[in-house]
Amino acid sequence: MENISFDLFKQVDLRVAEIKACEDVPGADRLYKLTIDIGEERQIVAGIKAHYTKEELIGKKIAVVANLEPRTIRGLTSHGMLLAASDPEKKSVVLLTTDKEIPNGSSIS
Repeated sequence: MENISFDLFKQVDLRVAEIKACEDVPGADRLYKLTIDIGEERQIVAGIKAHYTKEELIGKKIAVVANLEPRTIRGLTSHGMLLAASDPEKKSVVLLTTDKEIPNGSSIS
């Protein structure tokens, strides 16, 4: 694992987001198009379809990188990235979520 400077880490804007909507991405078996609220509405594209149903995701409070450069995935622009932990042995992915209620857009430090 390579170390980064604290100054570089401070540039990452981590926020709490609520998933408001979840849709399939046509032709993609691993992707969801998520509408999230981080104090403003945004769209992100995430490869978590094999691990969560749409119903499990709606209303979930997750951690996101809010200041990531937009990226086009399957013709959709993703404005951020959700944070998840993965276990390669079990082939599982778990979203990083909040354990108590906190406003959308709250800074993670």
